[in-house]
Amino acid sequence: MLIDTHAHLEMREFKDDRDEVIKRAREAGVEYIVTIGTTVESSRDAVLLADKYDFIYAAIGIHPHEVKDILHPAYEILRHFAQHKKVVAYGEIGLDYYYEHSPRIDQKRKFRDMLREARMLELPVIIHDRDAHEDTIQILSEEWPRDLGGVMHFFSGDLAMAQKLIEMGFSISIAGPVTFPKAEGLRDVVKQIPIEHMLIETDAPYLTPQPFRGKRNEPAFVRHTAEMIAQVKGLSFDDVARITSFNAMQLFGIGAMPDRGQITYPIRNSLYLNLTNRCTSACTFCVRYRTDFVKGHNLRLREEPTAEQLIKEIGDPKRYTEIVFCGYGEPLLRLDVVKAVAAEVKRRGGRVRIDTNGHANLIHKRNVLPELAGLVDAVSVSLNAQNAELYNRINQPQFGIDTYEAVKDFIGEAKKHIPDVTATVVSLPEVDLDACQKIA
Repeated sequence: MLIDTHAHLEMREFKDDRDEVIKRAREAGVEYIVTIGTTVESSRDAVLLADKYDFIYAAIGIHPHEVKDILHPAYEILRHFAQHKKVVAYGEIGLDYYYEHSPRIDQKRKFRDMLREARMLELPVIIHDRDAHEDTIQILSEEWPRDLGGVMHFFSGDLAMAQKLIEMGFSISIAGPVTFPKAEGLRDVVKQIPIEHMLIETDAPYLTPQPFRGKRNEPAFVRHTAEMIAQVKGLSFDDVARITSFNAMQLFGIGAMPDRGQITYPIRNSLYLNLTNRCTSACTFCVRYRTDFVKGHNLRLREEPTAEQLIKEIGDPKRYTEIVFCGYGEPLLRLDVVKAVAAEVKRRGGRVRIDTNGHANLIHKRNVLPELAGLVDAVSVSLNAQNAELYNRINQPQFGIDTYEAVKDFIGEAKKHIPDVTATVVSLPEVDLDACQKIA
């Protein structure tokens, strides 16, 4: 599934073949499209288009090129459009100092006006920023609450700007130019920012990606942007499509979120197994306290799967680089299931890895590592701190202050029985990576 989060299907460039363009988008796997207003009239047309197609949604707003002509009745009209159930955002609004079709002083004043309108309507915002980075950030920081969210459309800034926007609660939208041969700077930003904060778009009919550059853009071409992001980030196309679609669904409230937890879930070329949501730590940084989703997968289980269910879902393990026991809890709480599934995976020619907090010997009150010999090819153990006091504070293990030494012992013992042993640490300011490397 793909979501084109920014297109202008209401524009005259599509008047002769709009239905065919929309059909091609669906055939290319585009599940939803957000069509974006840039004037009062195009906002009206966007709403009409969204009303016609159940998979098209609308955003309403006035582009910075047009704001010199705004009169206050325009805001009242947009408020009326916003009552339509298919309107999911306010935009495209912002600043454009490249063309300056409207004077800068008008742009800044009207940008603030429309941010206040969006805030009153409780809609996320879609921001246009061209050669106006500093003023855009300044105005957003003064006018926009983090909890309402928004997206920087067709991101063209640097890494520092992207990180600042993410801190402010914004998503970063990547368009066709990421495919251009000379767009190394943009690809570097894509490589470094978390995909959990990323959307994809076409900005059709503009910004056509490289394979069709020079031609009119259309939503079907969003696939090429997703493919480039996958290449840059070392993810699969399916990963990028799933995660960016999930991000768009969350921001705009469109589509149906998966409501049942998955027991297996692919990321890159690995298949992860979600055995349990129980854990012997209550880590302060753990994502499971903030969301049910990881990389677009719902991992909140209603019930724990059996070994038979897991084996059935795995199928042929050789399809994957490795089968990983991980999920939303500590897999070695279910040691017997791990052993049964791992044995079958190995019998079928697969590779097995376990991601663990290293508490298994405390949980089962014995050294379990000899039982994993021959079943597990690799284990990744969360060390997470350079001393027991810090470990206890950030991991909050149920076994208390002595847990840290037990984890270090687990890592040492694992090296005797498992070929590939890795100690991992969480990225927190108080964690000393060099000290942890020496301990591991």
